Amino acid sequence: MSKTVTMGAEAATAARHARYGKLPARIRFEDMTEEAEAEVNAGVNAAYDPERSWNYYSCLALDLGL
Repeated sequence: MSKTVTMGAEAATAARHARYGKLPARIRFEDMTEEAEAEVNAGVNAAYDPERSWNYYSCLALDLGL
């Protein structure tokens, strides 16, 4: 069983300000991104193979063996 605690408007405002009164520090865009080198011959290795193209999608009927 939980007790209901009532407080006045001033106390509620003070509690809310203590918890949510300050916004978190802003994150710069440069800190959210990461640069990585691309592979030199990525196009050579990523050629389309129609015989194995069924490996790259999900189908519920295939997953269930239907």
